Amino acid sequence: MTPGTPFVMAVPPAVDSPWLLIPALLLVDSLHFVFARLLLPHVPPEVSGVYIMAFSTLEVALFTRGRWRLDVLRRHLGFFVAIGFLVGSSTYLGLLSVRYIDPGTASLLSRISVILGLGFGVLWLRERLGRVEALGAAVAVAGVVVVAFRPGDYLRLGALISLVGTFMYTLHAALVKRFGGEMPFVTFFLYRLAASTAMLGVIAVASGHLGSVPGPAGLGLLALTATVDTVISRGLYYLALRRLDMSLHTIILTLSPVVTMLWSFGLFGSVPSPREVLGGLLVLAGVLVVTTSRAGRRA
Repeated sequence: MTPGTPFVMAVPPAVDSPWLLIPALLLVDSLHFVFARLLLPHVPPEVSGVYIMAFSTLEVALFTRGRWRLDVLRRHLGFFVAIGFLVGSSTYLGLLSVRYIDPGTASLLSRISVILGLGFGVLWLRERLGRVEALGAAVAVAGVVVVAFRPGDYLRLGALISLVGTFMYTLHAALVKRFGGEMPFVTFFLYRLAASTAMLGVIAVASGHLGSVPGPAGLGLLALTATVDTVISRGLYYLALRRLDMSLHTIILTLSPVVTMLWSFGLFGSVPSPREVLGGLLVLAGVLVVTTSRAGRRA
């Protein structure tokens, strides 16, 4: 391979099958907040994110064996700084949120990202939102209100943290959609991880937790989280996005909180309250209405 040649990852035909991608994606995507909860006893959220991203960056860099393009970083330095800030901050907030709410609830709240994505499409990309889609968005927002607000506890801290993190991640996705589509995938992924690592390092230094060194069990769990929750999960996410219609891809990911709640119940014994179940069902119903209507209009 000559210098400057884009590195393209070959995918085995069996792994490339959508019918294998769908369950694999749901399985790993549903583990995000589960890993966050498992890490809490070993390392504080202020520093766990930088370990995860650093491990992920190292894994991808070793995988590429130096075959990435520096000219992409030079030409798009501002872009990578922006998404590094958004992804790094979102990662920290996601890890922090499970200190206050259970992983299943956090995962349900993160589904509002679909509605936020539609908002960016309408306001920034000037896409039209049909009446049915607007109704679905309203139902999903109502579900978030049900989960996040309670009598005597008008603004739950964990829910607010999760929603802010979701907003930042959705904004990052909009920027990537707008400006990052032409970049070689692995080069883009490596620089995104590196920029996010830098941002999380700043957060760790500012919080005074950079010197927190986890024990062997914590380091092993951090390496596992980096491999499964970042490298594999995001790799499958983008691979499925390329192989499936985007609306179908979104509908599939709305099932992720259900799987997360099962993980949360099995690992931590966390049972959501009836109010949280109702709010979660509203979120899922609203997102399903929006994505189904969008798919119908495109068809």
